[in-house]
Formats: sequence, structure tokens, C-alpha cells
Amino acid sequence: MDSLVSIITPTYNSEKFISATIQSVQKQTYSNWELIIIDDFSTDKTVEIINNEIKSDARIKLYSLTKNEGTGVARNHGVDKSKGSYISFLDSDDLWKPNKLERQLNFMKENNLLFTFSFYECIDDAGIDLNIRKEAPGLTTYKKLFFCNYIGNSTVIYNAEILGKIPINQIRKRQDWMLWLTIVKKIKAAQPVPEVLAYYRIRNNSISSSKMDLLKFNFNVYHKFHKMNYFASFGCIMLFIFTQLIIKPRYSKKI
Repeated sequence: MDSLVSIITPTYNSEKFISATIQSVQKQTYSNWELIIIDDFSTDKTVEIINNEIKSDARIKLYSLTKNEGTGVARNHGVDKSKGSYISFLDSDDLWKPNKLERQLNFMKENNLLFTFSFYECIDDAGIDLNIRKEAPGLTTYKKLFFCNYIGNSTVIYNAEILGKIPINQIRKRQDWMLWLTIVKKIKAAQPVPEVLAYYRIRNNSISSSKMDLLKFNFNVYHKFHKMNYFASFGCIMLFIFTQLIIKPRYSKKI
């Protein structure tokens, strides 16, 4: 029997996008999955929409937090509730290609991998293709990942039977990067499926659209997660910027 894949999706006021995200999971050619949605105290119709989807698909499970705690806390709740041999992540406004799970799981088994990710393309609020393709080095080492988060959250799968359920940092932003660093430090390097399997939505009102805010969050990764002092953290931010400007464009291509 095919292994169960647990898909973790935190939501917060995602009424505009959550249906499309759920449908992209339901269209998967690999059918043995559970979609665990953790609602982070939404105030719109997100929960109502999800409950309507649950009525026709028992593989979808909803858990609601009693206050807004951030995506890190929500993802940890999802991981705790998961029953799958594999754990994957899908943000509430992102989409998967129909063969995403099947292609990625086969790639992991063929190459004896415990963790992998894929390339992705970017869309806007309306789902229109922005003609941006995000790639990564063929082999992403801890050193490479340290200065650039090449790995898109909605592209990841890891083997929870062998690696275990890995806790996610509670810092409100960049928890995904910290999780990848934790995993890659264990396995030495991560190998991507060298094709686009997901769509990342760039939203006009999202905090990730502010480059200055991103730098602040990245500084916190070095200072709070890696326990570096302010001077070392600032130096790492300079190297991070250098990587973004000089190195990363080799892996970010317009199509």
C-alpha cells in the first residue's frame, strides 16, 4: 500500500485562496494523503469554506486555534496531528501541480532520499503567471542554505518515519528556513526534483513583499536561531544580500 502523506496547511483569513489550494491537493495523482489544516483564528469565512470542503472529502481535517499565534505554532499543531510516513507543507494561498506528490515521492524512493523539494513558479493574487521561475542548486548543502533560502515551503517533503517529527521554531517568520537548516544539517545536503511542481502566490499585502521586513526577519534567524551576536548576525546579513544579488539570480530565471 502507498505510504500516507500528511500535508500541513496553516490558514489565517484565507477565504480568497483556500478553495483553490484544497482543490490542487484533491487533483493529485497520488491519492493516499491527509490534508491537515490549522486555522490560526481567522475572522473571515475561511473556516466556513473549509468545513464545506470537508463534507465531501474525509481526507481533509480542520483544527482551529483559540487565538492568533502565528504560522510556526499552527504548523507545529499540524505536525503533532499528522499520521503520515511523510510530511509535506502547503501554504494556504499556494498551489500544487497534479503530479506533485507522485513525482516527488518516486524521486525520493529512486534516489534513497529523506528530504527533497522542487522548483516553483510565481503567480499573483489573481493566479496569473508572473513569468518567474525559482530554481535551486542541484545539491543544496548546509553552507549554501545558510546564506540563502533556496527552498520553497510548499515544495518540501520529508520522511517522518526516519527523521521523526521535527519541531518548528516559534518565531513568527522564517520558521521554514530554520526547519530546512535543521534537516539539512542532519542529512548533509538536499537534492531537489529538478522541475516545477508548485506555484507560489506573491500577494500585494503580504509581509514577504517588503524586502526590508525580510531582512529584519533574516537577521533574527542568525541572531536568535543560530545564537550569533549582533556583529556576527550583521555580517551574515551582508553575505545574505551578496548571495541574493550575485549568486541567487543564476537559479531564478524568467521564462
